[in-house]
Amino acid sequence: MMPTATGMLRTSCLALALVAQAPVVAALDATRADVREFAAEMRRKHDFDAAWLDAVLADATSEPRIIELISKPAESVLPWHRYRDHFLTAERIAAGVDFWVEHRARLAAIEQKTGVSQHVIVGILGAETYFGRITGRYRVVDALATLAFDYPPRSTFFRAELEQFLLLAREEQVDVATVQGSYAGAMGSAQFMPRSYRAYAVDGDGDGKRDLWGSWDDVIASVANYLEKH
Repeated sequence: MMPTATGMLRTSCLALALVAQAPVVAALDATRADVREFAAEMRRKHDFDAAWLDAVLADATSEPRIIELISKPAESVLPWHRYRDHFLTAERIAAGVDFWVEHRARLAAIEQKTGVSQHVIVGILGAETYFGRITGRYRVVDALATLAFDYPPRSTFFRAELEQFLLLAREEQVDVATVQGSYAGAMGSAQFMPRSYRAYAVDGDGDGKRDLWGSWDDVIASVANYLEKH
């Protein structure tokens, strides 16, 4: 059936209305005093290359949607039975069984080494990212820059996490321009914040890198290490 002119007009008007209501994403103003102060501190404390750092901050964006999400996180407003129903589905449980079977040898070895139970590791990965299926759709640099400079209630915390993220990028050759995570800047299949990544991620497969995106051996070992240390 061909759409009528009236129907097409309504669709166009709806699309325009949605665009008008969408929060405006703006480039981070790298000339702001607080941003300049942060950049100067990073150069002073960690000897970052000024041109690289300026380019990273100039490329970052401030996203109002991120502030909306962190102001009202689901875990603070949903009752437990609704939160439980979201995670304990037949599909996710089946995916957990498949994951456990596929990685049984690594999970058993890590449990023996650290004392962290296999089912705890599997459960965390299922809840955090559905075993790597849902790892976040915001650029980490945008999430952290937004919260570091445009969310006063927790700016100190997120400015420190932005610092840790830039250090992590330098240490692990993480591509700042493309790597994605949650609206709060959590990364990879285990959803580690940058500080936790630097402090607790481990090289589980022995390739010389701590890769919480592409190496399940690293992910499993890092979750266990985090829990063992705590």
